[in-house]
Formats: sequence, C-alpha cells, structure tokens
Amino acid sequence: MLMPRRVKYRKQQRRRVRGWATRGNRVAFGDYGLQALEPGWIKAQSLEASRIAVSHLIKGQGRLYMRVFPHKPISARPPETRMGKGKGDPEYWVAVVRPGQIICEISGVTEEVAREAFARVAHKLPVRVCFVKRET
Repeated sequence: MLMPRRVKYRKQQRRRVRGWATRGNRVAFGDYGLQALEPGWIKAQSLEASRIAVSHLIKGQGRLYMRVFPHKPISARPPETRMGKGKGDPEYWVAVVRPGQIICEISGVTEEVAREAFARVAHKLPVRVCFVKRET
C-alpha cells in the first residue's frame, strides 16, 4: 500500500478541499491523462487497484505515470467507543484531489487502449474523471 516513509506529524486535521487545481493540471509526462472533475480524497488502495488494472491491460507495452500520492493520514476511532480519550490512530492514507488535477497519465499506447485503460481506472476512483490529451 502507498504511504509516506516518514512524516513529521502522525495525525492531521481533515479540512475541506476547496478551489481548483493550479498545479498538476496539464498532461506533462504521457500522451493521455485522466483529470479529476470534482474534489475529494482517493484512498491508497484505490490508487494501487487502478495501477494494477492499467498494468494488466497494457501488458508492458506502454508507461503509466501516477501523478498523485497519498500524503494525508485519516484517523478513525474503534466502533462502540465512548467519547473522549483523544483522537484515533491513523487508519488509511489518502491523496487530496482538486478539480482539474491530473491523476494519472499513460504513454506509448494508442488512444483506444488509453481510453479502455482509463475507463477501468474510473470505475475504481471515488471522484468523477475525464479523459484528456496532451496539448500540442
């Protein structure tokens, strides 16, 4: 599972995802990309599942670039626990995604293969996404 090697603080506040992506909103490494259309959190498990789905489809002929990484720890309390006694331990890690941010890119494959690969990825992500091409 994806997670940082070490962090300065174990627990973070949740905060709201506001505004549009000003960085990471253009296809930079590959030929085709998958762009988020709404704000949200993407779990590390979802990112890993989408990476595996694409790699199974392209079978080593292209190259996949994951543009987001889960830096944010999400903590949760055990079920049926009384109030108080502090904040829970980190349960999982998420990548914070804003609208317009490129989630992943692919190169070295045809457009039809890229569309099929990103259609599989879109089913595994909790945010709406769209297929984009590199600007010329």
